[in-house]
Amino acid sequence: MRTVDFTPLYRSIVGFDRLADMMDSATKIESQGYPPFNIQHVDENEYLIELAVAGFGEADLTVEVQENILTIAGKIVEKDDSGSRRFLHRGIAERAFERRFHLADHVKVADAELLNGLLTVHLVREIPEAAKPRKIAISDISGKAKARLIETRKTKAA
Repeated sequence: MRTVDFTPLYRSIVGFDRLADMMDSATKIESQGYPPFNIQHVDENEYLIELAVAGFGEADLTVEVQENILTIAGKIVEKDDSGSRRFLHRGIAERAFERRFHLADHVKVADAELLNGLLTVHLVREIPEAAKPRKIAISDISGKAKARLIETRKTKAA
């Protein structure tokens, strides 16, 4: 497998360090497929991340957000009866995990809930007023705002 080294970019770009870090981390293959997860686009500004965390309780899971990176980690504390348990087949993985999701700007974690072995994290995009598009009126020299034709297309008469 060939990898791409982005270190030369670090010398030539200023203020885009996070972008270069994201490109660098995106090229690294993450072979961990545990736990499986879904990402749903519920509404224009609402998303859900669901992780299948069978065997984990609320005390075993942590959900953190730091600098637009959502980190979900799970670690089961050793039980006192672990020595007395004998498995014929062990299909429920109780191994520790850590999943990271890069969130876009203005995406906030609303809440998280654990129900029937599924951890659901609700995400909401809250765009501040300063970042929303706004219309600017075009005024003429007299200062009165009026609509002006900026661009027109000629159409053929039939």
